[in-house]
Amino acid sequence: MTEELLRHIAHFDLDSFFVSVEILNDPSLKGKPVLVGGSERGVVAACSYEARKFGIHSAMPMKQAKKLCPHAIIVSGTRGEYSRFSRWVTDIIASKVPLFEKASIDEFYIDLTGMEKFFGVSKYTKELRQQIIKETGLPISCGLSSGKMISKIATNEAKPNGFLEIPPGKETEFLWPLGIEKIPGVGKNTEMQLKSFGIYKIEDIAKTPADVMEKYFGRWGESLWKKAHGIDRSEIETGWEQKSMSHENTFEEDKTDLDFLYSELVRLTEKTAYSLREDEKLTGTVTVKIRYSNFETTSRQETIDYTSLDDMLIAKAKDLFNKSWQKGRPVRLLGVRFSQLIPFTMQMSLFENNAEKLNLYKAVDDIKDRFGSKSVTKAATASSRPSPKGKETHTQNPKTE
Repeated sequence: MTEELLRHIAHFDLDSFFVSVEILNDPSLKGKPVLVGGSERGVVAACSYEARKFGIHSAMPMKQAKKLCPHAIIVSGTRGEYSRFSRWVTDIIASKVPLFEKASIDEFYIDLTGMEKFFGVSKYTKELRQQIIKETGLPISCGLSSGKMISKIATNEAKPNGFLEIPPGKETEFLWPLGIEKIPGVGKNTEMQLKSFGIYKIEDIAKTPADVMEKYFGRWGESLWKKAHGIDRSEIETGWEQKSMSHENTFEEDKTDLDFLYSELVRLTEKTAYSLREDEKLTGTVTVKIRYSNFETTSRQETIDYTSLDDMLIAKAKDLFNKSWQKGRPVRLLGVRFSQLIPFTMQMSLFENNAEKLNLYKAVDDIKDRFGSKSVTKAATASSRPSPKGKETHTQNPKTE
């Protein structure tokens, strides 16, 4: 690897994030097998390392987890706290580094390339990790290497609450002894397929000719071969806060009827939430835009707990509308925008009180995909009035198209 191509990519991952937040709020949970989730009808959203010793893992049915560890402590989860701590860590990182990517609510990639001219990259990364721990009280693991994938694997090897650096030129020395399941993206099915070919370690992939890997596994096989050789040029996706998607409608006639405006607001929110789930994103900010008959335009936005659920988004959109609309003034345009988007994280759907809702919305989404967007409509949007004619626009950040 030539010096001009050398990159320094750090990966930060908050350890057992949901559990760690719960322990901060209730220190008596420390050192105990803790399960975050609902009742026995739900699933495990997250579990402490003490619980993992009993074979418990996230997404496991809570009933099964309780059989494995009858004395486990179940906490229902405080979603608002998770969002607050996630933003806290994000703010610390944003204040200290030039480029970063928020990969999920508890995971970050940081590009420190070029900073070696001014700081010791390893020392700087360790100090940033210690600052996060000191200010928030959360344990966080970190990997540092020349690429995103290697750093992520290094982070997983450093857990819990550790730091691991893979020096330039040592990528394959680090990767090859590891099992194939350590490669991000290798699930159970791929693992079983690879093992059926006698491939158990990353070194086995590396020593299999690239054309053979491609022959049996397609483009994914070629990608695996490159990963096994430590070849990773994937870029840091910056500007996550600016990503947004929205829908708005300019009416042919100005509207003052509150029932109609509510109905249209719900319709626009539903439509944007559908796009959100389709793109596997969660939103952290909702904005409602109102343009009056004289073209005066107001926008009000508020941060929320990360979500993609219609009922939560509709409630916030109505709240923002009520705070903004000047009663009686004719409305020319109404719009809803979601921003501060982050990739959907499985754990966010696993709390019992939200899992059924999410599954319901996804089922409705599937029906819309098959039969059209108008095939299923909420009662709030159904009206005896004809659909509003006008010019509707949809805006989506290029990263989400």
